[in-house]
Amino acid sequence: MVKIKMPRGGAYKPMSRRHNRTLVYALVVGAFFGAFYIYNGPIDAFAVPWDAHEGYMNDRSNVDGFIAKGSYDWRKAPFHNKIESYTPLPAGKPRTLPPIQFDFPEETSSQRARRELRRVAVRKEFERSWGNYKKYAWTRDELMPITGRGDDPFGGWGATLVDSLDTLWIMGLKDDFYEAVEAVAHIDFGKSVMSTISVFETTIRYLGGLLAAFDLSNERVLLDKAIQLGEMLYRSFDTTNNMPLDRLPIEGAKQTGGAGFSADNQICFAAIGSLTMEFTRLAQVTQQPKFYDAVARVTELFDRAQNSTRIPGLFPTWVNAQREDLAADRSFTVGAMADSSYEYFPKMHALLGGLEPVYEKLYKESAPMIDKHMLFRPMMPEEEVGQELLYCGNVNAYEDVEIKVDPRMQHLTCFVGGFFALAGRIFENSHDVDLGAKLTEGCIYAYKAMPTGVMPEIFYTTPCEDRYVCPWNQTLYEAEVMRHSYLHRDDFEATVSSSRLPRGFTKLEDKRYLLRPEAIESVFVMYRITGREEYLDHAWDMFLGVQKASRTKFGNGQILDITADPPLLPEDKMESFWLAETLKYFYLIFSPPDMIDLDDWVLNTEAHPFRRPKSLQMETGG
Repeated sequence: MVKIKMPRGGAYKPMSRRHNRTLVYALVVGAFFGAFYIYNGPIDAFAVPWDAHEGYMNDRSNVDGFIAKGSYDWRKAPFHNKIESYTPLPAGKPRTLPPIQFDFPEETSSQRARRELRRVAVRKEFERSWGNYKKYAWTRDELMPITGRGDDPFGGWGATLVDSLDTLWIMGLKDDFYEAVEAVAHIDFGKSVMSTISVFETTIRYLGGLLAAFDLSNERVLLDKAIQLGEMLYRSFDTTNNMPLDRLPIEGAKQTGGAGFSADNQICFAAIGSLTMEFTRLAQVTQQPKFYDAVARVTELFDRAQNSTRIPGLFPTWVNAQREDLAADRSFTVGAMADSSYEYFPKMHALLGGLEPVYEKLYKESAPMIDKHMLFRPMMPEEEVGQELLYCGNVNAYEDVEIKVDPRMQHLTCFVGGFFALAGRIFENSHDVDLGAKLTEGCIYAYKAMPTGVMPEIFYTTPCEDRYVCPWNQTLYEAEVMRHSYLHRDDFEATVSSSRLPRGFTKLEDKRYLLRPEAIESVFVMYRITGREEYLDHAWDMFLGVQKASRTKFGNGQILDITADPPLLPEDKMESFWLAETLKYFYLIFSPPDMIDLDDWVLNTEAHPFRRPKSLQMETGG
């Protein structure tokens, strides 16, 4: 049995911005908590004082004893396509990058009380799902939130367990955290319930989760498990040109005979390009350059090919990794199949301390083209919207055909508001910060416009021809609704009624909400960047809408129809990112801004925070 040092009880370190509690403050807090008790019951889950949450961030313990390597030691696995020399990690003192976070003033007592009540509510929602996961699906990949059973769609190594580690730490649930670490220590990455595993999903959820929890807690067992997993995932680069596989055959990677694998002739842009942060952080904490070299080779391909695609500057949805060809595919998106590769350009710049210029180049050559070809202002009734909104669609590049935006907006694409704003701060570009704000407002409005207060998975609107002047045109709107209608009839009012279309939306292609985090992610980033308090109210409205429509007996399920009011029974599925991302972002936006300060941490696409190194030569991994 692995012995883990439990944190010493008693005192905790107070937060840096702690101030004296006045009588007025006490009365305000009492009133708020009294109201919360009346409407929500006792706050028994909030057992830790407010300031103790921040104290936990500095309370770091270690694991004693030898950690078993499982049924197979991936360090000894064959690697047939040998690499003669590795691209080294950029070394030296990181550059001083521009500040990302707003310089928040001291809170008033009423602001603090209001914010803390919301943070407690989010934490209680997490604890309810986590408690049922422990009771009914412990060490399984997912809890089925209606039937209370476990499911294993991600290798069977406990995706929810690993994905939630840093959320447990951040929320101050230390007993649960150490119980989870004990279980993680016994994960056997030498075998799987699946014959092949998704390299992308395993990297962002498992490897990202282990590295972030290690960065927060300094628990050595987490680094040991990250190294085991990293060695396994490294075998996905054992191809003739060292481009990563989309799916890794577990047993095939152990075979000593043969010549490794052939790279995929079709792999999505996200799958080939979204491994950079996790492999780079693993290289930083282990000082093993092979992990950085693996992803640096993919980045070199992007750098070389960026201006030879069918829309120079942009990357296609599909890549021929075997031929290293990015010029064949004609489809372009920053949504599904592409999103996180774009997301990682500015984040890698920050994670490497600005010492590797290629990621700045990749961003600065792609962002203006996203702006030019994919961003559009939707035609909306001004009296309902009241401000300029932006959405992000897709484009296709065909010979002799004008590049025109396809206004198919995905919930996944809502990350792009935070993406532009964060990059705008890092690269000191106020135009991009402004784009981020307008894109985030678009997603906020999509939540508010729906009957349940929750945005659908995919919808259409009518793009304005002019981003700055866009009067409402009822005739055009009706024509677009009927063009998208599958009912094939001429009755506009009946079509709108039967489809439950909010005004301005021309089609709700997919009415589900899959517990996704992208909208609250951008709201969180915009709040941390601008300090505007209205983002707190938007986040709270979003949380209440999602909570009401997704709650089940054992957790929260995917919403099948966001237009159904009252909500329908959700689907019996709760992906690990509900606890790892969505509730974490809700929790962080209602936390003091020095919790996971964006000038000290950079979050991967699964919301796992990696510590930004102070020196890239001194990262030893504890």
